[in-house]
Amino acid sequence: MMSMMKPLVLSAVLATLPGVVLANAAVGQPAPAFSVTDTAGKAVSLADYKGKTVVLEWVNPGCPYVRKHYDSANMQATQKGAAGQGVVWLAVNSTHPSHYDYKKPAEMAAWMKSQNAAPAATLMDSEGKIGRAYAARTTPHMYIVDAKGTLVYAGGIDDKPSSNPADVKSAKNHVNAALADLAAGKPVAQAATRPYGCSVKYSDG
Repeated sequence: MMSMMKPLVLSAVLATLPGVVLANAAVGQPAPAFSVTDTAGKAVSLADYKGKTVVLEWVNPGCPYVRKHYDSANMQATQKGAAGQGVVWLAVNSTHPSHYDYKKPAEMAAWMKSQNAAPAATLMDSEGKIGRAYAARTTPHMYIVDAKGTLVYAGGIDDKPSSNPADVKSAKNHVNAALADLAAGKPVAQAATRPYGCSVKYSDG
């Protein structure tokens, strides 16, 4: 019976359903608008990509879960595969300047370049406004906004919640699966999954 379900179990069930609120963001609802500068100091807003599918990737180079996906080249391959489909990929760094993991814009850009990463831009969300609007909890935490501006996916990059790069080979890549559904003109079959990784280093985190 529903009344007998533990709160955490109930939350896990609800988190998989379209329309469930994730802070200001909700799967199946318009994605929260934002405008922020990237590592080059250029203003970037979600509205710039109206009519295109957009992937948001929360990133922190100091996180071993992030390094798992970059050291194995899984994140880069996913980025490049998305770009090949005309998808816009935006990496978002919400690490607050007071945290030891923080990298200045030039340092963040240099790290991404050293990883041969392929986002359209890396956004510096130092005050955590975008992260909080999307309820980003982990690095990585992945979101997909469709061409209509609807949030159609929120969750983990894959189904292997570990920091071991060897697990990438046997994992199901949720982002690739969601993008394949969109490319086929179908609803995203798994619209919400459990994110995993390090906590996003907000000012109070």
